[in-house]
Amino acid sequence: MSPNIGATVVRVNDQYPPTHRCAVLGSPIKHSLSPLLHTTAYEQLGLTGWRYDRFEVNEDTLGDFLAQCGPEWVGLSCTAPLKEKLLQYGDASERATLLQSGNTYLFDHEGGNPRIENTDVIGMVRALGWFGITSASRGAILGNGPTARSSLLVLSDLGVTDVVVLARNADRATASLSDLAVRLGQRLEVRSLEDDAAGADVTINCIPAELPDETIRRVAGSSGAIFDLVYSLGPSRLVAAASDAGIPGLDGLDLLVGQAIDQIQLMTGLDPDTDLLRRVCREEVAAAAH
Repeated sequence: MSPNIGATVVRVNDQYPPTHRCAVLGSPIKHSLSPLLHTTAYEQLGLTGWRYDRFEVNEDTLGDFLAQCGPEWVGLSCTAPLKEKLLQYGDASERATLLQSGNTYLFDHEGGNPRIENTDVIGMVRALGWFGITSASRGAILGNGPTARSSLLVLSDLGVTDVVVLARNADRATASLSDLAVRLGQRLEVRSLEDDAAGADVTINCIPAELPDETIRRVAGSSGAIFDLVYSLGPSRLVAAASDAGIPGLDGLDLLVGQAIDQIQLMTGLDPDTDLLRRVCREEVAAAAH
């Protein structure tokens, strides 16, 4: 779900060895925008000696990578395909355990276990808040995978009790989401992907593949706001349809910045400038598109 761009790794200073190290891990990882966001935050916060890199790490090499990290290591951002595997290497938060997905690894060099957090959900809720969406009663989700499970929790945090799921395979969607919906006190209705969003206040798209034109038209016409978790070098067709319909349209860049803010807070203990990070992220993508 990442755009095909090459974000430059910016370092706050040339101090070597750095006093504090962080990084993003995943595969593929070379186009990650996380180094840009985190190092921009370090500079804005006046943190010297902090360094943030990217490393190509898969499920088979994750354990070896963690084992070689010394006392200068503070935290890691983890993306696909590591989010489930990461739970094996520390004490997972209640949210990460509930979703069986972690994206943040926090070292403990005082003899305790590392902490594993999931900032995707709170990042999505934060991003919706930028558009004035802080509560809802009815939601819709396109898709049925792990991201759809996170989206159920996002909708729950907004107060949503009725959720419509549009999926290609109803049985698979039910198996993936029904248990979590029950735990969250949500009523779940699974429909065909060819259906509409049934008047949802918020619709979240978790399907990375291109959606049919008719699906886009139906969803945009039956939603109060759209959060398309897929992002690219320009607005997705679903976000463009939201704009045409006069409703808020969020994309994967909003999620990326939203979850990064909480990671930065967890790793540094400080609050970065939200507007600055949103701006540099969009500027980087816009520059890569030309």
